[in-house]
Amino acid sequence: MPTALNFRTLDLNLLRVFDVVMAERNLTRAAERLSITQPAVSNALKRLKESVGEDLLTRAATGVKPTPRAEALWPEVRTALGHLRAALAPGEFNPQTDAASFRIAMADATAALFMPPLVAQIESSEALANVRVLPLATRDPSEMLERGDADLAIGYFPETIAALTSQGSDSPLHHAHLHDSEYVCVMREDHPLAAGELTLDAFCAADHLLVNFAGRPYGLADQALAALNRKRRIVLTVNQYFTAGRVVANSNLLTVLPAYFVEATGYHEHVVTRPLPFDLAGLHVAMVWHQRNDRSSAHQWLRARLLEAAAQHTANG
Repeated sequence: MPTALNFRTLDLNLLRVFDVVMAERNLTRAAERLSITQPAVSNALKRLKESVGEDLLTRAATGVKPTPRAEALWPEVRTALGHLRAALAPGEFNPQTDAASFRIAMADATAALFMPPLVAQIESSEALANVRVLPLATRDPSEMLERGDADLAIGYFPETIAALTSQGSDSPLHHAHLHDSEYVCVMREDHPLAAGELTLDAFCAADHLLVNFAGRPYGLADQALAALNRKRRIVLTVNQYFTAGRVVANSNLLTVLPAYFVEATGYHEHVVTRPLPFDLAGLHVAMVWHQRNDRSSAHQWLRARLLEAAAQHTANG
């Protein structure tokens, strides 16, 4: 059974060190973020261990590894620190004078569309913000956001959004809609099927490429076909839209992509799109974040810029 925390003697600065170390999983990087020395970080963790009564971190090949107690404690610490920052520093975020770092989890296609206008906004406003894009290979970013592995996730999260909507104000996660898109069939511009209407028989008889971030051998289109007692042959499965665009532009393979993301393949000038010969629900791109960042003026600034980036791409499209 874990030892009770000696809160009366706890230095709250130790929790800030713990939070950063948990985020970085490396003492050197944590020291850089905190602008202190590595021995100072080690000493803070030693003092926190004495207050907690047990080890919170152990050595690992690339840095440190949290114990189960640390994993359980961290989400509560992050949320408490977020509330303290909002209460003690409620002033508005000034992007020109206040440095800020943001971690956004998203797939390559999402980053290809949203990052150029976001960077343009950062440059034009001379903001001191920096953004780190993290890989996203899941349709449910809840765990990584609750753990604090990312500040924000952008993508298509149908089950997550449905759960958040049903939970209402009780949910620890919040979300905002960014864009809607329909799915289309994509093929090279001189593909034999590009000349006329794409029929269901022709679609199923063709060879296909599947984009699946988790590497699964089936996608939403396959589920829709199964409902019609039909199927297609998938020759290649990839986890990047750029790879999909290059392969499709230079082969007879067909692929199914959101129309919004065809440009992200980098080969949109060498491919054509055709309506799908079956019904497939559209894609709804959203951003999701934890409530600990909801009232942060810096994060509010970031979310506003992303909404503008989405609107700009929609207008240009």
